[in-house]
Amino acid sequence: MTLRLYDTATRSVRDFVPMTPGQVGIYLCGVTVQSSPHIGHLRSAVNYDVLRRWLLHEGLEVNFVRNVTDIDDKILQKSLESAKPWWAIAYENRLHLDRDYAALNVLPPTYEPLATGHITEMHDLIQELIDRGHAYPAGGDCADVYFDVLSYGEYGALSGQKPEDMRDAGDAPVRDKRDHRDFALWKGVKADEPRDAYWPSPWGRGRPGWHIECSAMARRYLGDEFDIHGGGLDLTFPHHENEMAQSKAAGLGFSRFWVHHALLNLGDSKMSKSLGNVIDLASLVGSGIRPVELRYYLGSPHYRSRIDYSDEALREAAVAYRRIEGFVQRAAEVVGPGRPKQVPPAFADAMNDDLNTSAALAIVHDTVREGNTALAAGDEAGIRGALTAVRAMLGVLGLDPFDAKWDGGEGGNDLKPVVDSLVALALEQRAQARARKDWAAADSVRDQLKNAGIQVEDTPAGPRWTVGEQH
Repeated sequence: MTLRLYDTATRSVRDFVPMTPGQVGIYLCGVTVQSSPHIGHLRSAVNYDVLRRWLLHEGLEVNFVRNVTDIDDKILQKSLESAKPWWAIAYENRLHLDRDYAALNVLPPTYEPLATGHITEMHDLIQELIDRGHAYPAGGDCADVYFDVLSYGEYGALSGQKPEDMRDAGDAPVRDKRDHRDFALWKGVKADEPRDAYWPSPWGRGRPGWHIECSAMARRYLGDEFDIHGGGLDLTFPHHENEMAQSKAAGLGFSRFWVHHALLNLGDSKMSKSLGNVIDLASLVGSGIRPVELRYYLGSPHYRSRIDYSDEALREAAVAYRRIEGFVQRAAEVVGPGRPKQVPPAFADAMNDDLNTSAALAIVHDTVREGNTALAAGDEAGIRGALTAVRAMLGVLGLDPFDAKWDGGEGGNDLKPVVDSLVALALEQRAQARARKDWAAADSVRDQLKNAGIQVEDTPAGPRWTVGEQH
């Protein structure tokens, strides 16, 4: 079955056929690093990581580009408020973002360009637009350059809007614009912003507009035309609309598919730094949620389905993952970890159906149930078959408990050897108490471990311990 993806531009699910056989180019709009990341950002990372992993599983070579916006109105405002250099704020938050991505087992991008590192490419693209009659310098003492929205007849096609129905389409200051819908490609110096936030240009000192950076960087790393452009649904307009307009107006084929994920809401609003309603990874880890469980929660719904965050839903997801994890651990104790091979056909069908991770995880849980039945019957062939299938499916989803990446991704795992030793010591004390039939002492050790979040299960192979509640 061919992978089918929903394309925002055509408002339809279409067969995905790579532009170059065997190769896929993906550009994902990354984060503007004015502050530390929240789990809404992490949903985006997980969703597109699953897409990438599925393409890799299908034998395709993936050039995955995810940018970082490290110069922006909001970053400069944070600099003014905190008296810290804008570039220091951007760098600190970018490091935090990288740590959170790694904690959730998100594969590093092939390339991760910074906006500030591609000013020359932006200048070249802006000049091409001016030469083609689709952009104009404001002139006078102002170094602003604007995209002429009315010069591009297809403007509004991506978001399904008509220019005459639009308000301001961009983020430009109103300085000598021909039309209120025109948006800034280059922003001239402002007196109230940091003096080192500007670069020389043919039109005067300034800095890039938000939209031009992605068009220039996508072109630099993926060429004039590429396969998939991704991002959150909230970026469809104006950001992606403007990207498509300026790229197409410059004569570029640009993206063949536009893939947007739905948002993660907290209450009635999307999770947003500007609204102040955010939850971050560190706070969840502090409450007992492991990063692998958060990844399961973020990746379980279909990527185009909105997530209405609640603590209860997150903890239900954590319990569901622990059931899968428990089977994998018990099965491996009997038949060894095995070597994951091909995924079941039903799982592949679900993934090829617009990345239906919800249906795919239903196949995982069905296979776990079959595996537990085999465990109860002592059917080693059945155990081995279920285990290898489950691990293969979890590998595609980035959730395999035996993935070595999780050793560094569960918050504080640099202490894991210490914890292992302490639990082993406690279990040895419990075993000695049981050997001398001191049941009260044995139960006391078990209860103390339970109070510390360590669950002990007696198995034919000896006691096995896990973190968190077992079902």
